[in-house]
Amino acid sequence: MTVYLDYNATTPIHLDVLEEMISVYRHNYGNAGSNTHIYGKSARNAVEKARTRVASALGIEKNEVIFTSGATESNNLAILGLAKWGESVGRKHIISTTIEHKAVLEPLNYLAKKGFHIELVPVNKDCRVNPEDVINHIRPDTLMVSVMHANNETGTIQPVSEIGNALKDTPVYFHIDAAQTFGKLHPELDKLNYDLLSISGHKIHGPQGIGALIMKRKNYKRPPVQPVVFGGGQEGGLRPGTLPVALIVGLGKTAEVAQSNYNKNIENYHLIKEDIINQLQSVKYVINGARDHSLPNCINISFPGIDSEALMVATKEDIAISNGSACTSAEYTPSHVLSAMGLDDAIIQSSIRISWGFGINSINLNSLICFIKNNQ
Repeated sequence: MTVYLDYNATTPIHLDVLEEMISVYRHNYGNAGSNTHIYGKSARNAVEKARTRVASALGIEKNEVIFTSGATESNNLAILGLAKWGESVGRKHIISTTIEHKAVLEPLNYLAKKGFHIELVPVNKDCRVNPEDVINHIRPDTLMVSVMHANNETGTIQPVSEIGNALKDTPVYFHIDAAQTFGKLHPELDKLNYDLLSISGHKIHGPQGIGALIMKRKNYKRPPVQPVVFGGGQEGGLRPGTLPVALIVGLGKTAEVAQSNYNKNIENYHLIKEDIINQLQSVKYVINGARDHSLPNCINISFPGIDSEALMVATKEDIAISNGSACTSAEYTPSHVLSAMGLDDAIIQSSIRISWGFGINSINLNSLICFIKNNQ
């Protein structure tokens, strides 16, 4: 049986999460917006319980949680929604980095065509941006800074703490894409200074199709994000549409499970990464990304002289791995992340990503190592 090792793309749902969702589908099928009967009230109570669970996992107030369909929608709402306000007050300068997910880069490209000035700060060879470089780009008309917490391809953790601390007493809004860190680095998320935070459920054993945009309040006022779609006014008017109660309940349970199992999971993830590196000692390899600032559950590796596509095909019966973001891997284009790091084409073309999560206790790379030995 093929072992799934592409957890940064998506994860199998946790059985406790699935159980709660099935219960909703079977027994709690009311519309959370219906106030005239018990079914609607019960659905609404389930939504608010889930909102409380998500807030608890992040150390925030429940009224700061806006449910969306996932991190992509959250990123778009944060960037495009804030830009609508920024344009009205003459603040049309946005700072981000060259290694962001397409769910951030594409909205920024759209805004650039609309007259916004977008500056993408480069990263070093370890896939980390210098926080001083980000801060030095700020000007009087800067609207926001958007930086991912951890890169989805390399797992490299960005200095969002330093950036957030520098911005907290300024009028510049700080957005963090935490799709890869929600539920994995929640003690760190508790301490961060930010205004907007995007999260997703399916990266941490929750259902696909649900996430949230966290909107921190300052002096009881949330960031002036404007809606980008319109309808019934759900989620404070920012995300209209009938609330998917089962998915929301699933996200809430996912947050609770991740929080309760955090220490055990992180310890296990670190041990697996160490074991992977030990298994590779008999072949030539290069780890892409900062080893001291990296997610514990993934590793991006290049094998000089090996074509990553050929490697994945040769080992597909044993392990399911990737060579980039799942959102762009179908295009077979070189990783914009590894390119932004300044890596040689040969290193980029020989790179793979291995990522794991709950339920994985060990990883056998014998078939991968055998292929490399025979072809390197």
